[in-house]
Amino acid sequence: MRTLDDLDVKGRRVLVRADLNVPLDGETITDDGRIRASVPTIRTLVDRGAKVIVCAHLGRPKGQVKPEFSLRPVAGRLGELLGQAVAFATDVVGPSAQGVAEELQEGQVALLENLRYEPGEESKDDATRQAFAERLAGLAELYVGDGFGAVHRKHASVYDVPRLLPHAAGGLVVAEVEVLRRLTEATERPYVVVLGGAKVSDKLGVIANLLTKVDRLLVGGGMAYTFLKAQGHEVGGSLLQEDQLDQVRGFLNEAAKRGVDLVLPLDVLAATHFDPSAPYDVVEATAIPADRQGLDIGPRTRELFAGKLADARTVFWNGPMGVFEFDEFAGGTQAVAEALIGSEAFTVVGGGDSAAAVRRLGLPEDGFSHISTGGGASLEYLEGKTLPGLAALED
Repeated sequence: MRTLDDLDVKGRRVLVRADLNVPLDGETITDDGRIRASVPTIRTLVDRGAKVIVCAHLGRPKGQVKPEFSLRPVAGRLGELLGQAVAFATDVVGPSAQGVAEELQEGQVALLENLRYEPGEESKDDATRQAFAERLAGLAELYVGDGFGAVHRKHASVYDVPRLLPHAAGGLVVAEVEVLRRLTEATERPYVVVLGGAKVSDKLGVIANLLTKVDRLLVGGGMAYTFLKAQGHEVGGSLLQEDQLDQVRGFLNEAAKRGVDLVLPLDVLAATHFDPSAPYDVVEATAIPADRQGLDIGPRTRELFAGKLADARTVFWNGPMGVFEFDEFAGGTQAVAEALIGSEAFTVVGGGDSAAAVRRLGLPEDGFSHISTGGGASLEYLEGKTLPGLAALED
Protein backbone atom coordinates (compact mmCIF):
# COMPACT_ATOMS: atom_id res chain seq x y z
CA MET A 1 0.00 0.00 0.00
CA ARG A 2 1.10 3.53 -0.72
CA THR A 3 1.41 5.74 2.36
CA LEU A 4 1.20 9.48 3.00
CA ASP A 5 4.86 9.79 2.04
CA ASP A 6 3.92 8.75 -1.50
CA LEU A 7 1.48 11.63 -2.02
CA ASP A 8 2.32 15.26 -2.86
CA VAL A 9 -0.45 16.92 -0.89
CA LYS A 10 0.61 20.57 -0.63
CA GLY A 11 -2.12 22.89 -1.85
CA ARG A 12 -4.35 20.01 -2.89
CA ARG A 13 -7.76 18.91 -1.63
CA VAL A 14 -7.38 15.58 0.16
CA LEU A 15 -10.42 13.50 1.06
CA VAL A 16 -9.71 11.53 4.25
CA ARG A 17 -12.02 8.62 5.04
CA ALA A 18 -11.81 8.48 8.84
CA ASP A 19 -13.59 6.37 11.45
CA LEU A 20 -15.39 8.84 13.72
CA ASN A 21 -18.23 6.52 14.74
CA VAL A 22 -18.27 7.55 18.38
CA PRO A 23 -20.97 6.96 21.01
CA LEU A 24 -23.19 9.95 21.74
CA ASP A 25 -25.46 10.82 24.64
CA GLY A 26 -27.55 13.46 22.93
CA GLU A 27 -24.84 15.74 21.56
CA THR A 28 -22.26 14.68 24.15
CA ILE A 29 -19.47 12.36 22.99
CA THR A 30 -19.02 9.72 25.67
CA ASP A 31 -15.86 8.13 24.22
CA ASP A 32 -13.64 10.11 21.82
CA GLY A 33 -11.09 7.34 21.27
CA ARG A 34 -11.73 7.04 17.55
CA ILE A 35 -11.47 10.78 17.03
CA ARG A 36 -8.15 10.89 18.86
CA ALA A 37 -6.89 7.96 16.78
CA SER A 38 -7.71 9.88 13.59
CA VAL A 39 -5.86 13.04 14.58
CA PRO A 40 -2.26 12.06 13.66
CA THR A 41 -3.03 11.46 9.97
CA ILE A 42 -5.10 14.65 9.70
CA ARG A 43 -2.41 16.66 11.47
CA THR A 44 0.28 15.29 9.16
CA LEU A 45 -1.72 16.42 6.13
CA VAL A 46 -2.33 19.83 7.71
CA ASP A 47 1.38 20.26 8.42
CA ARG A 48 2.15 19.42 4.79
CA GLY A 49 -0.18 22.10 3.48
CA ALA A 50 -3.09 19.97 2.34
CA LYS A 51 -6.68 21.16 2.20
CA VAL A 52 -8.21 18.38 4.28
CA ILE A 53 -11.79 17.19 3.75
CA VAL A 54 -12.73 14.53 6.30
CA CYS A 55 -15.63 12.14 5.72
CA ALA A 56 -17.02 9.54 8.09
CA HIS A 57 -20.19 7.79 9.24
CA LEU A 58 -22.01 7.74 12.56
CA GLY A 59 -24.52 5.09 13.57
CA ARG A 60 -27.08 3.56 11.21
CA PRO A 61 -29.35 6.27 9.76
CA LYS A 62 -29.91 3.97 6.74
CA GLY A 63 -29.85 6.57 4.01
CA GLN A 64 -32.01 9.10 5.84
CA VAL A 65 -31.16 12.44 7.43
CA LYS A 66 -31.65 11.91 11.17
CA PRO A 67 -30.42 14.72 13.46
CA GLU A 68 -29.42 12.32 16.24
CA PHE A 69 -26.74 10.92 13.90
CA SER A 70 -25.24 14.25 12.89
CA LEU A 71 -21.46 14.57 12.93
CA ARG A 72 -21.65 18.21 14.08
CA PRO A 73 -20.55 17.37 17.69
CA VAL A 74 -17.62 15.44 16.23
CA ALA A 75 -16.49 18.47 14.24
CA GLY A 76 -16.26 20.44 17.48
CA ARG A 77 -14.24 17.78 19.27
CA LEU A 78 -11.96 17.23 16.28
CA GLY A 79 -11.23 20.95 16.22
CA GLU A 80 -10.34 20.92 19.92
CA LEU A 81 -7.92 18.03 19.42
CA LEU A 82 -6.32 19.62 16.34
CA GLY A 83 -6.12 23.03 17.98
CA GLN A 84 -7.82 24.72 15.03
CA ALA A 85 -11.31 25.33 13.70
CA VAL A 86 -12.93 22.56 11.64
CA ALA A 87 -15.45 23.76 9.09
CA PHE A 88 -18.62 21.67 8.99
CA ALA A 89 -20.63 20.90 5.86
CA THR A 90 -24.30 20.36 6.58
CA ASP A 91 -24.61 17.84 3.76
CA VAL A 92 -22.36 15.19 2.21
CA VAL A 93 -22.01 16.06 -1.48
CA GLY A 94 -24.50 18.91 -1.84
CA PRO A 95 -24.11 22.70 -1.99
CA SER A 96 -22.74 23.02 1.55
CA ALA A 97 -20.05 20.35 0.99
CA GLN A 98 -19.08 21.83 -2.36
CA GLY A 99 -18.87 25.33 -0.93
CA VAL A 100 -16.83 24.26 2.08
CA ALA A 101 -14.43 22.27 -0.11
CA GLU A 102 -13.89 25.15 -2.52
CA GLU A 103 -13.21 27.66 0.27
CA LEU A 104 -10.58 25.58 2.07
CA GLN A 105 -7.10 27.06 2.26
CA GLU A 106 -3.82 25.20 2.78
CA GLY A 107 -3.66 23.64 6.24
CA GLN A 108 -7.39 23.97 6.87
CA VAL A 109 -9.79 21.13 7.73
CA ALA A 110 -13.45 20.47 7.00
CA LEU A 111 -15.77 17.65 8.02
CA LEU A 112 -18.67 16.49 5.86
CA GLU A 113 -22.00 15.44 7.33
CA ASN A 114 -22.70 11.74 7.97
CA LEU A 115 -21.90 9.65 4.89
CA ARG A 116 -24.73 7.26 5.72
CA TYR A 117 -27.30 10.01 5.20
CA GLU A 118 -26.73 9.19 1.52
CA PRO A 119 -28.35 5.93 0.29
CA GLY A 120 -25.51 5.47 -2.20
CA GLU A 121 -22.91 5.01 0.53
CA GLU A 122 -24.11 1.56 1.59
CA SER A 123 -26.00 0.53 -1.54
CA LYS A 124 -25.63 -3.06 -2.72
CA ASP A 125 -26.23 -1.84 -6.29
CA ASP A 126 -22.85 -1.11 -7.89
CA ALA A 127 -24.19 1.63 -10.17
CA THR A 128 -25.93 3.49 -7.32
CA ARG A 129 -22.84 3.26 -5.14
CA GLN A 130 -20.59 4.33 -8.00
CA ALA A 131 -22.72 7.38 -8.77
CA PHE A 132 -22.44 8.58 -5.19
CA ALA A 133 -18.71 7.80 -5.14
CA GLU A 134 -18.17 9.99 -8.20
CA ARG A 135 -19.86 12.95 -6.49
CA LEU A 136 -17.82 12.39 -3.32
CA ALA A 137 -14.56 12.02 -5.26
CA GLY A 138 -15.42 15.22 -7.13
CA LEU A 139 -14.83 17.22 -3.95
CA ALA A 140 -11.12 16.35 -3.86
CA GLU A 141 -7.98 15.60 -5.84
CA LEU A 142 -6.47 12.88 -3.62
CA TYR A 143 -7.82 10.20 -1.27
CA VAL A 144 -6.45 8.89 2.03
CA GLY A 145 -8.05 5.82 3.57
CA ASP A 146 -7.68 6.01 7.35
CA GLY A 147 -10.96 4.57 8.64
CA PHE A 148 -9.79 1.11 9.59
CA GLY A 149 -13.04 0.38 11.41
CA ALA A 150 -14.86 0.50 8.05
CA VAL A 151 -12.43 -1.29 5.71
CA HIS A 152 -14.41 -4.53 5.90
CA ARG A 153 -17.39 -2.76 4.28
CA LYS A 154 -17.86 -2.51 0.51
CA HIS A 155 -19.13 1.05 0.82
CA ALA A 156 -18.68 3.90 -1.62
CA SER A 157 -16.33 5.97 0.55
CA VAL A 158 -14.21 2.95 1.41
CA TYR A 159 -14.16 0.87 -1.77
CA ASP A 160 -15.22 2.96 -4.79
CA VAL A 161 -13.71 6.40 -4.14
CA PRO A 162 -10.07 5.20 -3.92
CA ARG A 163 -10.56 3.69 -7.38
CA LEU A 164 -11.38 7.16 -8.71
CA LEU A 165 -8.56 9.20 -7.13
CA PRO A 166 -4.81 8.82 -6.52
CA HIS A 167 -4.80 7.24 -3.08
CA ALA A 168 -2.79 6.10 -0.08
CA ALA A 169 -3.33 4.53 3.31
CA GLY A 170 -3.27 6.80 6.33
CA GLY A 171 -1.06 6.18 9.32
CA LEU A 172 -3.82 4.51 11.34
CA VAL A 173 -4.57 1.92 8.65
CA VAL A 174 -0.86 1.23 8.13
CA ALA A 175 -0.39 0.67 11.87
CA GLU A 176 -3.45 -1.60 12.14
CA VAL A 177 -2.34 -3.77 9.24
CA GLU A 178 1.18 -4.10 10.64
CA VAL A 179 -0.25 -5.28 13.97
CA LEU A 180 -2.63 -7.76 12.37
CA ARG A 181 0.13 -9.20 10.22
CA ARG A 182 2.12 -9.72 13.38
CA LEU A 183 -0.84 -11.67 14.79
CA THR A 184 -1.11 -13.86 11.69
CA GLU A 185 2.30 -14.15 10.06
CA ALA A 186 5.04 -13.56 12.62
CA THR A 187 3.59 -14.62 15.93
CA GLU A 188 5.71 -15.19 19.00
CA ARG A 189 4.50 -18.07 21.16
CA PRO A 190 2.75 -18.89 23.38
CA TYR A 191 -0.03 -17.18 21.42
CA VAL A 192 -3.14 -16.64 23.55
CA VAL A 193 -6.48 -15.26 22.37
CA VAL A 194 -9.14 -14.04 24.81
CA LEU A 195 -12.65 -13.82 23.37
CA GLY A 196 -15.71 -12.42 25.09
CA GLY A 197 -18.74 -10.38 24.23
CA ALA A 198 -22.32 -11.43 23.84
CA LYS A 199 -22.63 -13.78 20.89
CA VAL A 200 -20.73 -16.78 19.55
CA SER A 201 -22.34 -16.12 16.16
CA ASP A 202 -20.43 -12.84 15.86
CA LYS A 203 -17.13 -14.71 16.02
CA LEU A 204 -17.72 -18.04 14.23
CA GLY A 205 -15.22 -17.41 11.45
CA VAL A 206 -12.50 -16.02 13.69
CA ILE A 207 -12.80 -18.92 16.16
CA ALA A 208 -12.56 -21.46 13.35
CA ASN A 209 -9.46 -19.78 11.94
CA LEU A 210 -7.77 -19.11 15.28
CA LEU A 211 -8.07 -22.74 16.33
CA THR A 212 -5.49 -23.46 13.62
CA LYS A 213 -3.07 -20.84 14.96
CA VAL A 214 -3.28 -20.31 18.73
CA ASP A 215 -1.90 -22.17 21.72
CA ARG A 216 -4.69 -21.14 24.09
CA LEU A 217 -8.18 -19.77 23.64
CA LEU A 218 -9.84 -18.23 26.72
CA VAL A 219 -13.60 -17.76 26.39
CA GLY A 220 -15.58 -15.45 28.67
CA GLY A 221 -18.47 -13.02 28.42
CA GLY A 222 -21.93 -13.96 27.25
CA MET A 223 -20.60 -16.33 24.60
CA ALA A 224 -19.10 -18.59 27.29
CA TYR A 225 -22.57 -19.84 28.30
CA THR A 226 -23.16 -21.37 24.87
CA PHE A 227 -19.86 -23.24 25.27
CA LEU A 228 -20.84 -24.41 28.75
CA LYS A 229 -24.26 -25.53 27.51
CA ALA A 230 -22.60 -27.39 24.63
CA GLN A 231 -20.72 -29.38 27.26
CA GLY A 232 -24.04 -30.28 28.87
CA HIS A 233 -24.01 -27.85 31.80
CA GLU A 234 -26.92 -25.86 33.24
CA VAL A 235 -26.63 -22.14 32.46
CA GLY A 236 -29.89 -20.88 33.97
CA GLY A 237 -31.15 -17.68 32.39
CA SER A 238 -27.74 -16.70 31.03
CA LEU A 239 -27.30 -15.49 27.48
CA LEU A 240 -27.51 -18.54 25.22
CA GLN A 241 -27.53 -19.18 21.48
CA GLU A 242 -29.26 -22.52 21.12
CA ASP A 243 -28.79 -22.51 17.35
CA GLN A 244 -25.00 -22.43 17.78
CA LEU A 245 -24.62 -25.46 20.06
CA ASP A 246 -23.63 -27.89 17.30
CA GLN A 247 -21.13 -25.37 15.92
CA VAL A 248 -19.62 -24.89 19.37
CA ARG A 249 -19.37 -28.65 19.95
CA GLY A 250 -17.39 -28.74 16.72
CA PHE A 251 -15.04 -26.06 18.08
CA LEU A 252 -14.55 -28.02 21.30
CA ASN A 253 -13.71 -31.18 19.34
CA GLU A 254 -11.38 -29.31 16.99
CA ALA A 255 -9.52 -27.71 19.90
CA ALA A 256 -9.04 -31.10 21.53
CA LYS A 257 -7.83 -32.60 18.26
CA ARG A 258 -5.31 -29.81 17.69
CA GLY A 259 -4.11 -29.64 21.27
CA VAL A 260 -5.40 -26.10 21.75
CA ASP A 261 -6.02 -25.27 25.41
CA LEU A 262 -9.62 -23.99 25.24
CA VAL A 263 -10.36 -22.49 28.65
CA LEU A 264 -13.88 -21.80 29.96
CA PRO A 265 -14.98 -20.10 33.19
CA LEU A 266 -14.82 -22.04 36.47
CA ASP A 267 -17.19 -19.69 38.30
CA VAL A 268 -19.47 -16.78 37.49
CA LEU A 269 -21.33 -13.95 39.16
CA ALA A 270 -24.91 -15.18 38.85
CA ALA A 271 -27.48 -12.41 39.30
CA THR A 272 -31.21 -12.55 39.87
CA HIS A 273 -31.82 -10.27 36.88
CA PHE A 274 -30.09 -7.97 34.42
CA ASP A 275 -29.60 -4.80 36.41
CA PRO A 276 -26.58 -2.91 37.84
CA SER A 277 -27.89 -3.35 41.38
CA ALA A 278 -29.16 -6.95 41.03
CA PRO A 279 -28.29 -9.30 43.91
CA TYR A 280 -25.82 -11.99 42.85
CA ASP A 281 -23.84 -14.96 44.14
CA VAL A 282 -20.61 -16.53 42.98
CA VAL A 283 -21.52 -19.99 41.67
CA GLU A 284 -19.86 -22.82 39.78
CA ALA A 285 -19.95 -22.12 36.06
CA THR A 286 -21.11 -25.70 35.50
CA ALA A 287 -24.15 -25.36 37.77
CA ILE A 288 -25.79 -21.96 37.38
CA PRO A 289 -29.19 -21.97 39.12
CA ALA A 290 -32.20 -21.98 36.81
CA ASP A 291 -33.39 -18.63 38.17
CA ARG A 292 -30.01 -16.86 37.80
CA GLN A 293 -28.02 -15.44 34.91
CA GLY A 294 -24.27 -15.08 34.65
CA LEU A 295 -23.17 -11.46 34.25
CA ASP A 296 -19.41 -11.76 34.83
CA ILE A 297 -16.65 -14.31 35.33
CA GLY A 298 -15.94 -15.11 38.98
CA PRO A 299 -12.79 -14.72 41.11
CA ARG A 300 -11.41 -18.21 40.43
CA THR A 301 -11.82 -17.68 36.69
CA ARG A 302 -10.09 -14.32 36.87
CA GLU A 303 -7.14 -15.99 38.57
CA LEU A 304 -7.19 -18.86 36.06
CA PHE A 305 -7.24 -16.53 33.05
CA ALA A 306 -4.45 -14.39 34.50
CA GLY A 307 -2.37 -17.53 34.95
CA LYS A 308 -2.99 -18.59 31.36
CA LEU A 309 -1.79 -15.16 30.20
CA ALA A 310 1.29 -14.98 32.43
CA ASP A 311 3.80 -16.62 30.06
CA ALA A 312 2.21 -15.48 26.78
CA ARG A 313 4.35 -13.77 24.18
CA THR A 314 1.43 -12.65 22.00
CA VAL A 315 -2.12 -11.88 23.15
CA PHE A 316 -5.18 -10.78 21.20
CA TRP A 317 -8.20 -9.77 23.29
CA ASN A 318 -11.62 -9.08 21.82
CA GLY A 319 -14.76 -8.80 23.92
CA PRO A 320 -15.48 -8.07 27.60
CA MET A 321 -15.73 -10.80 30.22
CA GLY A 322 -19.03 -9.52 31.61
CA VAL A 323 -21.40 -6.58 31.65
CA PHE A 324 -18.61 -4.07 32.22
CA GLU A 325 -21.03 -1.15 31.93
CA PHE A 326 -22.34 -2.19 35.38
CA ASP A 327 -19.71 -1.54 38.07
CA GLU A 328 -20.54 -4.72 40.02
CA PHE A 329 -19.97 -6.84 36.91
CA ALA A 330 -16.86 -5.14 35.49
CA GLY A 331 -14.32 -6.99 37.64
CA GLY A 332 -13.70 -9.83 35.21
CA THR A 333 -12.99 -7.49 32.32
CA GLN A 334 -10.73 -5.41 34.55
CA ALA A 335 -8.83 -8.51 35.70
CA VAL A 336 -8.09 -9.58 32.13
CA ALA A 337 -7.05 -6.05 31.16
CA GLU A 338 -4.72 -5.77 34.15
CA ALA A 339 -3.19 -9.17 33.36
CA LEU A 340 -2.38 -7.87 29.88
CA ILE A 341 -0.95 -4.63 31.26
CA GLY A 342 1.31 -6.64 33.57
CA SER A 343 2.38 -8.98 30.78
CA GLU A 344 5.60 -8.82 28.81
CA ALA A 345 3.73 -10.06 25.74
CA PHE A 346 2.81 -8.17 22.58
CA THR A 347 -0.76 -7.30 23.58
CA VAL A 348 -3.51 -6.23 21.19
CA VAL A 349 -6.93 -5.02 22.31
CA GLY A 350 -9.26 -5.78 19.43
CA GLY A 351 -11.37 -2.65 19.32
CA GLY A 352 -15.10 -2.33 19.92
CA ASP A 353 -16.32 -3.01 23.44
CA SER A 354 -12.87 -4.10 24.64
CA ALA A 355 -11.37 -0.71 23.80
CA ALA A 356 -14.39 1.04 25.31
CA ALA A 357 -13.97 -1.02 28.49
CA VAL A 358 -10.32 -0.02 28.81
CA ARG A 359 -11.30 3.64 28.70
CA ARG A 360 -14.36 3.27 30.91
CA LEU A 361 -12.34 1.47 33.58
CA GLY A 362 -9.73 4.22 33.52
CA LEU A 363 -6.89 1.89 32.55
CA PRO A 364 -3.76 3.30 30.89
CA GLU A 365 -4.02 2.88 27.13
CA ASP A 366 -0.23 2.82 26.82
CA GLY A 367 -0.26 -0.29 29.01
CA PHE A 368 -1.12 -2.27 25.87
CA SER A 369 1.01 -2.68 22.77
CA HIS A 370 -1.89 -1.68 20.52
CA ILE A 371 -5.57 -0.79 20.90
CA SER A 372 -7.36 -1.36 17.62
CA THR A 373 -10.01 1.03 16.31
CA GLY A 374 -11.76 -1.65 14.28
CA GLY A 375 -13.45 -4.53 16.08
CA GLY A 376 -15.30 -6.03 13.11
CA ALA A 377 -12.51 -5.26 10.65
CA SER A 378 -9.91 -6.83 12.94
CA LEU A 379 -11.97 -9.99 13.33
CA GLU A 380 -12.55 -10.37 9.61
CA TYR A 381 -8.83 -9.90 8.94
CA LEU A 382 -8.06 -12.61 11.48
CA GLU A 383 -10.62 -14.85 9.76
CA GLY A 384 -8.48 -14.58 6.65
CA LYS A 385 -11.04 -12.61 4.67
CA THR A 386 -10.18 -10.05 2.00
CA LEU A 387 -11.25 -6.64 3.27
CA PRO A 388 -12.67 -4.47 0.45
CA GLY A 389 -11.23 -1.21 1.79
CA LEU A 390 -7.72 -2.65 2.07
CA ALA A 391 -7.97 -4.24 -1.39
CA ALA A 392 -8.91 -0.85 -2.86
CA LEU A 393 -5.93 0.82 -1.20
CA GLU A 394 -3.57 -1.89 -2.45
CA ASP A 395 -4.55 -1.36 -6.10
